[in-house]
Amino acid sequence: MRAELLTLLAGDADTAVAEKARNALLSVPPEVFLAAAKLADAAPPLFHYLAENGKEGAAVAAALVANANCPGSALAKVAAHLTPSAIQALLDNLERLADAPELVGELKDRPDLTLEQKRIFEELTKESDRETLEKSLGEGEAAPPERKTLTQRLARMNVIERLTLALKGGKEERMALVRDPNKLVQRAVLQSPRLTEQEVETFASMTNVTEEVLRTISLNRNFMKNYSVVRNLVSNPKTPVDVSLHFIQRLVTTDQKKLSMNKNVPETVRTMVIKILRQKAVKGEA
Repeated sequence: MRAELLTLLAGDADTAVAEKARNALLSVPPEVFLAAAKLADAAPPLFHYLAENGKEGAAVAAALVANANCPGSALAKVAAHLTPSAIQALLDNLERLADAPELVGELKDRPDLTLEQKRIFEELTKESDRETLEKSLGEGEAAPPERKTLTQRLARMNVIERLTLALKGGKEERMALVRDPNKLVQRAVLQSPRLTEQEVETFASMTNVTEEVLRTISLNRNFMKNYSVVRNLVSNPKTPVDVSLHFIQRLVTTDQKKLSMNKNVPETVRTMVIKILRQKAVKGEA
């Protein structure tokens, strides 16, 4: 579109070309910019120009936040015009916040934030205790040198940096960061587009992750389509009892029998699975 092309030319190295483009931009109607901002492949300069020069603050903010490709740095310039629902949408998609610390800075003191939103921004901006981090992320004295080095590197990062790595890093980083004491970093690991089913299966069996990680896995329909994830969760003594009880019926009889003999899971879970097995025996299903 013409508006998008002009914003690109406005940053041209040739000063004459850039000046002509900037002058031409002044004659483009606002609605043209707003329409261009809806395009999935719109170039970043368009978003930044609109954020800096758009006269209709609320309309501009709504257009920018609605486009997942709009950089967080552009959103930061219209942060004052973001609605509470738009802020929640950003909090639900941690990647956009992680990419723009300045956006977090603009939003964290908004007076209209809910208590939960305030808590999340506090988590994003609070100082991390390096000793606590190393203890949570590490795997003890028996860990290989390369793992200890990774733990030390992660412990030097702030929350935003670890959150970004959780979303964009590799398997080793995710395996460590899923144990991060910060709940947002844990959540980012589970939201990573690079996360594999095999990793989720492993997380579901880990006893050194928080109950919240296990509960979050249980609430993700895509994760729970994987039988191994279901089995690992129910067999994990760290899984909240209500979660385990909810999924016991999905286990095949062989796994239910193994669970009934697992002394590590809560007694309530064992009692329930024994009851289910007895009912199957009565019906001749066992």
